[in-house]
Amino acid sequence: MSEHILIAVFLPTFFFVSITPGMCMTLAMTLGMSIGVRRTLWMMIGELVGVALVAVAAVMGVASMMLNYPHIFEVLKWVGGAYLGYIGIQMWRAKGKMATLDNTASGVSNRALMTQGFVTAIANPKGWAFMISLLPPFINVDNPIAPQLLILLSIIMCTEFVSMMAYASGGKSLKLFLGRGDNIKWLNRIAGSLMIGVGFWLALG
Repeated sequence: MSEHILIAVFLPTFFFVSITPGMCMTLAMTLGMSIGVRRTLWMMIGELVGVALVAVAAVMGVASMMLNYPHIFEVLKWVGGAYLGYIGIQMWRAKGKMATLDNTASGVSNRALMTQGFVTAIANPKGWAFMISLLPPFINVDNPIAPQLLILLSIIMCTEFVSMMAYASGGKSLKLFLGRGDNIKWLNRIAGSLMIGVGFWLALG
């Protein structure tokens, strides 16, 4: 499969997963409403650095596994595919309720905001498991790893930033939109369907 097709599949998959309400997005929205978008950018910087670190570590670990332990990697492919399928099913079954954060960040320093975003990104075991499960189908060890990683990382950083900006700048309006009717439910179902599809691709590819 060509790189263009891989990118065309990865971009919408990661976008819908990224835009789905979660801890980082709820944090961005809460800070955006309480301290403004400009100061929330400091949290976003920390979060993006953390996500990049997780993604690089996941890709390098998976690539090493593929080269040195192909038999073990075959097992991990099925485990990863099953995990993504499980996440997809959970998204389908989600009630669409957004998490709430008790955040009083008006007096927090910019460095503290960056640290908060960084820790939120790297301290979540589900984030690690997700990256390790999602990225392997889009890495070809027959080609140089660095250019592929750069492309995927660029997509991840852009989609994460756009999603956090949408939540931070949308504020109350976005919260009302997501809380209206079945909007979150359908967003979860789209992301869940993509996760199930990628899970099958990972396990059988």
